[in-house]
Amino acid sequence: MAKIVPIRGVRYNPEKAGEMADLVTPPYDVIDEAEQRRFYEKNDYNVIRLEYGEVQSTDHQQENRYTRAREFFTSWLEEEILIHDENSSIYLYEQEFTAGDTRLTRSGFIAGVGVEDYETGKILPHEETLSKAKADRLELLRHCHANFSPIFGLYDDPALTVENIAARYKQELPDLMFTDEGGETHRLWIVSDKEDLQTIQSFFTPQKVYIADGHHRYETALNFHKEMQAQGKNDFGFCLMTLVNLHDPGLVIYPTHRMIKNVQNFNKDTFTEELSKVFTIKELELPAANRAENLSTALQNMENKIDNQHAFLAYVGDGKLYELTFPRDVDNHVMAHRCGSKSPAWRNLDVAVLQCLILEDILGIDQEARTGGVNLAYTREEVGALDKVDSGDFQAVIFMNPTLVREVTEVAAAGDKMPQKSTYFYPKLITGLVINDFTVK
Repeated sequence: MAKIVPIRGVRYNPEKAGEMADLVTPPYDVIDEAEQRRFYEKNDYNVIRLEYGEVQSTDHQQENRYTRAREFFTSWLEEEILIHDENSSIYLYEQEFTAGDTRLTRSGFIAGVGVEDYETGKILPHEETLSKAKADRLELLRHCHANFSPIFGLYDDPALTVENIAARYKQELPDLMFTDEGGETHRLWIVSDKEDLQTIQSFFTPQKVYIADGHHRYETALNFHKEMQAQGKNDFGFCLMTLVNLHDPGLVIYPTHRMIKNVQNFNKDTFTEELSKVFTIKELELPAANRAENLSTALQNMENKIDNQHAFLAYVGDGKLYELTFPRDVDNHVMAHRCGSKSPAWRNLDVAVLQCLILEDILGIDQEARTGGVNLAYTREEVGALDKVDSGDFQAVIFMNPTLVREVTEVAAAGDKMPQKSTYFYPKLITGLVINDFTVK
């Protein structure tokens, strides 16, 4: 069902471009303005100029971030700053990183993946998307006819088919290896052997692909393909993707916490009273002297409950931290009554319980408010989130447990989409390692 497409990847020429660590970036959607400027300054050929160029005050229709990206891409290819690989290939990829106190390695491979409407069941999403982000990515595709960053996809293979092929290649030194500024080590091996490529392509024929990260870019790629098809051009039916096995031991998801702001008539005591009507609520000690340590302990205790309970921590200021628990039951009558149109898999998500029973029912933060960011912001900070509530920038923070990998696939398979920012796969894939140029076969 899933179509794997070997590509003649475009990669940096280290003899002319410089050190790889100075050329790559995280995905565009986690880069703020200060980070964008920093990447501009690191190297004249940093991929930021292609993937997420600066907006200038003098921009107009004929010259803007998208036209500049096209000009950079064209000139860098002409000057051999970027070079096409000779053969159509897939790229085995290892990302070694630190999570907590543990050093882990996540393995996958980079290739083209055929784009399909979600209704076909071949490619399955798990999160909602925003139209503004898709409009930006579509303009970049229209101007450059290239994918500069891969979408993050998952597949289910307990037999480790691709890993068994990869093991032979990984006996040799990688074609590319470097450590980036965050201490992550990246390794790349090129697979162009026709028999190995055919084995991988055949294996994926009955497979489904679950989008882990990059929903906006996938939907943009599909829309671009349809747009080009309407012009009689049929060479755009795939997108650049990094595929990781669901059974990979380096697959890590972090939680994304919710920051509450601008809720009219918000009252701390009323809020906690309303929470106590739905959840078992317990006030926890959070003394100012060592609250980082106490918060860390509370978060760990919350995560220990993940198998049997929906658990949250709510902070409303004044040193008051509350543990909220709610029985985890796929047939829970409260969620079934409240969100009966959703699948049991969706109703059993922590983020679904949070959205329905706290954000909507207690705080009145509806879909429009969530989408517009009027009342809600997202953070992975912990102590910093407490500080923002104490300063008055936010009214409350609700800390969450991470979504489980199996929950991602169960919700996708059920045809539902999680609320935004339900998952934070760590680490992010880097941009600039392998580029897909649609104009070259």
